[in-house]
Amino acid sequence: MSPMPMPPMDPTESSLDRGERRVLVAGIGNIFLSDDGFGVEVAQRLLTRPVPDGVRVEDFGIRGVHLAYELLDGYETLVLVDAVPMGEAPGTVALLEPEISALEPGDDPAPTLEAHSMSPGVVFDMLAGLGGKVERILIVGCEPATVEEGIGLSDVVAASVDRAIEAVDDVLAELCPSASPDGASQ
Repeated sequence: MSPMPMPPMDPTESSLDRGERRVLVAGIGNIFLSDDGFGVEVAQRLLTRPVPDGVRVEDFGIRGVHLAYELLDGYETLVLVDAVPMGEAPGTVALLEPEISALEPGDDPAPTLEAHSMSPGVVFDMLAGLGGKVERILIVGCEPATVEEGIGLSDVVAASVDRAIEAVDDVLAELCPSASPDGASQ
């Protein structure tokens, strides 16, 4: 049996030109630091559900380099899901939209990449250094109760996972209006 031929691809055509992968939902965090694993838990749950065409969900954990390289594939919007200290009650879920200009490369010519943590600022510096960009960044954040060493979310943050999934669903409904409420395309 011979392999099926692939249609030729225009090397100048991006995935966006082909209408693919418009939105990346990235769960980030360190599962060994209690509530810092919030984004990972949300991403793992989202991976079990259908999503609209043009959306990719991925658990990046602390793999900032992988996230930067994935963003080079041409996404219009990045939805980060993460534990975010906001000064609110633990378990509070919020949708944040940082100014892109606030995330542009800093003055540090060589941002420090650490093997066991992920700084979104360093990821965006690296992305810009590689010639990439993302048009819009949204953060579905949850106020952590603790980020001390330990595996597993605190009870209050674990109870917020469903609210975060609903927030991601709301964002995707806005970004992908042709999708039905259950995530499948119409």
